[in-house]
Amino acid sequence: MRRAQGRWSLFLRAAVLLVALGVAFVWLVLDENPERRPILALLQYVPYPAFLAPAVAALIGSLWLGWIWRLLAAGSVGLVLTAIMGLCIGHADEGHGHVRFMTYNVKAYLASLRPNGFGELALEVMLHDPDVIVMQDAGQLMRLEQSKPETYQAMMGKRQVYAFGQYIVASRFPLKDCAPGWIPYRDQKHSFVHCVLQAHGKEVDLVTVHFTTPRDGLNATRRDGLRGLDAWSGNMNDRLAQSGVLAEHLRHMKRPRIVAGDLNAPETSAVVKTLEHTGLRDAFESAGFGYGYTHGHSLRPGVSFLRIDHILVSEDIGVTQTEVGGAVASQHRPVIADLLLVRQ
Repeated sequence: MRRAQGRWSLFLRAAVLLVALGVAFVWLVLDENPERRPILALLQYVPYPAFLAPAVAALIGSLWLGWIWRLLAAGSVGLVLTAIMGLCIGHADEGHGHVRFMTYNVKAYLASLRPNGFGELALEVMLHDPDVIVMQDAGQLMRLEQSKPETYQAMMGKRQVYAFGQYIVASRFPLKDCAPGWIPYRDQKHSFVHCVLQAHGKEVDLVTVHFTTPRDGLNATRRDGLRGLDAWSGNMNDRLAQSGVLAEHLRHMKRPRIVAGDLNAPETSAVVKTLEHTGLRDAFESAGFGYGYTHGHSLRPGVSFLRIDHILVSEDIGVTQTEVGGAVASQHRPVIADLLLVRQ
C-alpha cells in the first residue's frame, strides 16, 4: 500500500514539475521574439485551453502533495492566465478631443451567404456607434448602397465614406487625401489605405491594413506536421515583410497616428512589435481589461482565443477605454476604442 502511494506521489510530482517547466518554456518563447524559430512561432496560435488544461490538472493533482508542489502548480496556472493568455489590465488616459473608433474585419463575402448577414453587421456597428470605423474584407458592402440602401444607411449613417478594394473608412469627421498604399510580399501585390482625419482641430494620419492570413501555413502544419513547416515559415515571413514595409511608410508620417486592422498576429509577434517600434502602442493593452480575443469563435474550439485585430495609436493620442464586440456577425469581433486626440 505504501509502495503504491509512493509511486503515485512520485508520478504527481513529476507531472507538476513537467507542466511547470512546459509553461515556463512557452512563456519565455512568447516573451522573446518567437519568430526567430518558425516552429516556436506556432505557439502564438495555439488555443489557450491547450496550455490551461494541463496546468489546472497539475494544480488538482498537487492537492495530494506538499505545499511547495501546490505553490508550483498554482504558479503555473497563474502564468498561463496572465502572461501566456495575454491578460491586460489597462488604465484610462486623460486629455480631450474624444473620438470613438472601431476596426472590424466584416468578412462581407461570408455575410452575403447568410439570409441576414449584412443586417447583423449593421446592427453590430449601430450598437457601438463609432465616430470613425475602418473595415477590412468589406468590398461587397459598397454594393449595398444600390441593392439594400436601408441596410447601407443603417451601417454608414451620415459618415463620409472612402472605399478601396477590401477596405472601407467611414467617418463623422472630415477625411482628406485618402489613397491606397502598397505593402507587397514576394510576387503578391497587397495594399493598405491611408487617410488624414480632421477632428477637434487636429489632423491625424489614419491607416487601415489587413496582413496576409496565416490560415494556409497553419493548415499545412496541422495536415503535414513537420513537413508543413516550410509553408508556415514562408507564410510567417510574408507577414513580417508586410509589417516591415508598412513601418517604413509610418516613419514618414509626421502627424499623430492611428493604425488599425486585422494584423493576423497577436501582440507577442514581431509583426505587431515592428509597427509598435515606430512609436505606437496597443489600445487594448493600454486601456482594456481582460483578454480582448477577436478570433477563433468560428473554429473548432468555439471560443475566441486570439487577439489578432488591433488598434495602435501614437503616444500623443490618449485611450480611455477599449473593448471587443460581438461574435455573431463575423468571424472576427470588432475592436472599439475611445480615443483622445490630445493626451495629457
